[in-house]
Amino acid sequence: MGFVFSKSMNDSLKAQQEFMLMNSRLQLERQLLMQNHMRERQTAMQIAWTREFLKYFGTFFGLAAVGLTAGAIRKKNPGVLMPIVPLSFIFAYQYDMGYGTLLQRIKGEAENILDTQSTLLELPKGPLTYEDLEKIRRSQSKFFIEK
Repeated sequence: MGFVFSKSMNDSLKAQQEFMLMNSRLQLERQLLMQNHMRERQTAMQIAWTREFLKYFGTFFGLAAVGLTAGAIRKKNPGVLMPIVPLSFIFAYQYDMGYGTLLQRIKGEAENILDTQSTLLELPKGPLTYEDLEKIRRSQSKFFIEK
């Protein structure tokens, strides 16, 4: 009688463990999907911000270029055009970020670093452990009570 009851309990326990494993996998999959969607939304917001900024900066750059060119012609001094050089670099960077291939190049370089230079990503003194956190917490705690 006890054997039948024990076998039934083992089967029930095994089914429960399988259910918990499936449930935890489903939860992890949902978390990964949510994190990926949030990352995509943040990236889209960054690109949209860059494009909006480019509209304003492009207008400023255009007006500055016209004004500086007029000033250089009027004063007959080409040195007045010098501020256009750094402004053009900023404009080109913002344009590349908003409409060009800058993000793809950054992604490619990041993948290269992950694949070939992973030692650059290591934290000083290695990864943080629970023991390290407890040691820091104890040293900074004013209310620490030793067991």
